Amino acid sequence: MRVAAMTSRFLDACRRRPTDVRPVWFMRQAGRYLKQYRDIRSKHTMLEMCMRPDIAATVTLQPVEILDVDAAVIFADLLLPVIPMGLKLAYATGEGPIIDNPVRTTEDVDALSTANTDDLGYVGEAIQIASRALAGRVPIIGFVGAPFTMASYMVEGSSTRNFVHTKRLMYTDETLWRRLMGKLVDVLAPFAAQQVAAGARCIQVFDSWVGALGADDYVRYAAPYTRALIERIRSNGVPVIHFGTGASGYFRELHAAGGDVMGVDWRLNIDQAWMDISYRAAIQGNLDPVVLFAPMAELKVRVHELLRRTGTRPGHIFNLGHGILPETPVDHVKAVVQMVREFKP
Repeated sequence: MRVAAMTSRFLDACRRRPTDVRPVWFMRQAGRYLKQYRDIRSKHTMLEMCMRPDIAATVTLQPVEILDVDAAVIFADLLLPVIPMGLKLAYATGEGPIIDNPVRTTEDVDALSTANTDDLGYVGEAIQIASRALAGRVPIIGFVGAPFTMASYMVEGSSTRNFVHTKRLMYTDETLWRRLMGKLVDVLAPFAAQQVAAGARCIQVFDSWVGALGADDYVRYAAPYTRALIERIRSNGVPVIHFGTGASGYFRELHAAGGDVMGVDWRLNIDQAWMDISYRAAIQGNLDPVVLFAPMAELKVRVHELLRRTGTRPGHIFNLGHGILPETPVDHVKAVVQMVREFKP
């Protein structure tokens, strides 16, 4: 399906068109740093919040009203697609997501379903509710995890530093690895399409754990599947933001896997990143999230320096180099939005 056109400075920047001011939104802008979010979270589990469209829509809209950002991002979790695939997902207090039946063997991969994507319809319902409330004021960004990040969670079963199980599977049984990655693309692509059909006007592909790989392993084991996923999402007529963390050493390879917009983490100067890909995509980022804790005067210096680095070339979307941290002062986040809006190049 092709989506109807929508006018916004965020979407214009995604297409590298001129904008009146730099568009700004924040990864994890709907989160624990907001009291309004914490009030809801205190009454519900993470999965309840994701699976109840009314709650997910409310949380999605909070930062638009509080911060006046240029895009909403649907409140969901990267790992929701593993549930209809047949995995048991839970959230342990202080430990993050846990998968009780991780994928380690041929039998485990065989058992993964690709037929139940409709079970994720609650995300689309949340997008529809939020879209009606926004009434075209700002677009909604949907998202999916990149295949490597999703596979890593599924194989490890929880957060990890060394990715031993994941890399062991990659290195010892590449055929099985490729079957797993193919199944993930076959789930993630229709899930993204569902979000577009519900009203999302852009999809961000998060490769949160891609920094675990070296450049050669990325090209061999991850990039073909990210590329396939992005191509399938783009066929819906929406721009795709491709964001990977810890991959500064192979940003060109990341770009080669696709994306209308390339997200940059804070470890790489954004002007260098943009130049490295010969300005062939828009660029998003990349203020260090911890800079939001700096005194206001220093914060303004850092924001203006980032805006100067990207110059007047159309196609920069202001964001952080990763998500807002839970303890972040809300007033500082609000101030950054105004600093970006008032900046004169």
